[in-house]
Parts: sequence; C-alpha cells; structure tokens
Amino acid sequence: MDEYVKLARNSLETYIRTGQIISLPADIPSEMKEKKAGVFVSLHKKSSRELRGCIGTFLPTKKNVAHEIISNAVSAAVDDPRFNPLTPKELTDLEINVDVLSEPEKIESQKELNPKIYGVIVKSADGRAGLLLPDIEGVRTVNDQISIACQKAGISSQEKISLYRFTVSRHK
Repeated sequence: MDEYVKLARNSLETYIRTGQIISLPADIPSEMKEKKAGVFVSLHKKSSRELRGCIGTFLPTKKNVAHEIISNAVSAAVDDPRFNPLTPKELTDLEINVDVLSEPEKIESQKELNPKIYGVIVKSADGRAGLLLPDIEGVRTVNDQISIACQKAGISSQEKISLYRFTVSRHK
C-alpha cells in the first residue's frame, strides 16, 4: 500500500475506532516529514465509487505533509458537511486517495487550464474561493471545472474571478 494512503487510513481508522489522533509514525518516508504542501484526502465507497468525504488544504497549514495527511484524513471522515461522520462498519468499504498539491500559480486565462492535468482555484474580489482537483470523473472541460469550483465557493457566473492552477501528486 502507498505510504501516503497508509498514513491516511491509519489516521482515520484510529480516530473512528478510538476518537484519538495518531502520533507521527517513526517509519514514514523522510519526504513526508521534510516537505510542506497542501493536501487533499478523498474518501470513496469501493462498492459504488461514490464520494464519501473530501477535505483538504491548498496551502500548507501544518509543519509537514504527514501532519497535513493525518489532519485532513480525520476531517474527511468526520467534518465534511455534505456527509454524516463515517462509521466503523464503513471502514471496510473505503477507498482513500491522497493528493499532494503543488504551490498554486496565478494564471491570466482559462486557456492555461486543462482539467486532466491542472486543478483550479477560483477567487472572487471579496475573498471567497473554491477549488477543484484535476482529473475528476465527469469533469471534461475547463468550463465545467471553473463552474464547479465557483459553485463550491458560492460565486455567481456574473462575478469577476481570479484563476490559479496547480498540479497534484496523486496517491491511491
């Protein structure tokens, strides 16, 4: 199992079963301890491929990627407002993806996007922001990608937005 996914699974399973946040395991790869980056943890039901939770940070908020994974894995399981908290019996039907984000870069035009390669962040003048990861099933066009990110942020199609793009290192 991928080390990033293993850490996310251990974090959320421990929390769901005991209510405890795990300590950083001693045997995790050094890159996870040394690197800082935004991280998204996505949970899907294996049986139906349905989204079950997704929480993340587009910039680092913790001291390293490992701590971002631990925090966001637990949050994806219990804090995603679209879903009820995960239950212990759901753990066996859970697929976990961990996306480590590159630093977002401001772009001038949607022509600089490709929904298969780049994730997008949209920002309104008043600071509302929405994010959509790259290579999401059912998102085929840049317009789809921007529209969904705006919808997540509560930004109307008439508002002026700033665009940012990023890539991910996806761990399954």
